[in-house]
Amino acid sequence: MRPLLITDCDEVLLHMVKHFGTWLGEAHAIDFELGAGDWTDRMRRRDDGAPLTPEEMWEKLGGFFPAEMARQTLVPHAREALATLSEAADIVVLTNLHDVCRTPRIEQLAAFGIRHRVECNQGGKGAPVAKLVAEYAPSVTVFVDDLPVHHESVSRHAPEVHRLHMVSEPELAPHIPASPHAHARIDDWPRAQAWIADRFAAGVPAVRQEETV
Repeated sequence: MRPLLITDCDEVLLHMVKHFGTWLGEAHAIDFELGAGDWTDRMRRRDDGAPLTPEEMWEKLGGFFPAEMARQTLVPHAREALATLSEAADIVVLTNLHDVCRTPRIEQLAAFGIRHRVECNQGGKGAPVAKLVAEYAPSVTVFVDDLPVHHESVSRHAPEVHRLHMVSEPELAPHIPASPHAHARIDDWPRAQAWIADRFAAGVPAVRQEETV
């Protein structure tokens, strides 16, 4: 049995929020300030300073994906880390996008030299992670994501999975507290690769280890 790495894409493999903010300014005259708190509180119209409603925020995200995905850039060392880890492990990219974005995401990652299975998801990632674990029956599994809500979801649905909290955007990372539901917080791929490789080498489920953030 091979180990399994299940990784998010945006702000883990590819930078997104800063490019999304640039597009909002160029196309919609909306200023997007990176920081803590709800996205709607940080997205404001330039003409009157009014914040966007949640519905307007989701509408703008829908305008970015997939039409503006070409703006995204590769997180440093992500491609190299996945290439090395894939020599011993299976890799699945689990991305929270609508299914219509699956092919564009596959093509986008391939253009950066990342060619692994891609699955789209909406909502919490715990159930799809558990489903992937059941499918692959790996020796050990590691999950990587930038959003604490997904680490909480995975901790409930697949507690045996090692959970690594990563926020690869330097302007955003200082504003995001480490998830209490993750086993570690690492925001760069060289150190993350070493941490993941150690989990793979040990081959021990997370529930048997006493790891803290």
